[in-house]
Amino acid sequence: MASSNRPLSPHLQVYRPQITSVVSIIHRICGVSLMFGTVLFTYWLTSAGYGPAAFERAQAVMGSWLGQLIMFGFTFALYYHTANGLRHMAWDLGLGFEMTAVNKTGMMVVAFSLIMTGLTWYVALSGSGGL
Repeated sequence: MASSNRPLSPHLQVYRPQITSVVSIIHRICGVSLMFGTVLFTYWLTSAGYGPAAFERAQAVMGSWLGQLIMFGFTFALYYHTANGLRHMAWDLGLGFEMTAVNKTGMMVVAFSLIMTGLTWYVALSGSGGL
């Protein structure tokens, strides 16, 4: 049996990243991130029911730079996962399978998510002086 230097299965070194693969990977990462972000967001909301001291602690966590960074990521993940989910629903209907449409809608999902995350945080920070 001859030995071959070829990989037995596809590896990341073999393939150049494409918009379709990158969008798919980000969709999965955002789905997991939403799960953890929802737990943190729920902690913040339910702390109000435990009294002022508990809410003050939760507000300190959420108001810290790390809490704000996590909530920024949560906001992006929420918009991204929603937009890409709608894209997948269109695919379920048999729409948008042409490669030009797949690439275009992938870029649209990314652009929409970035724009809406930026707008959400701009309005939230400028309207109330902080979250």
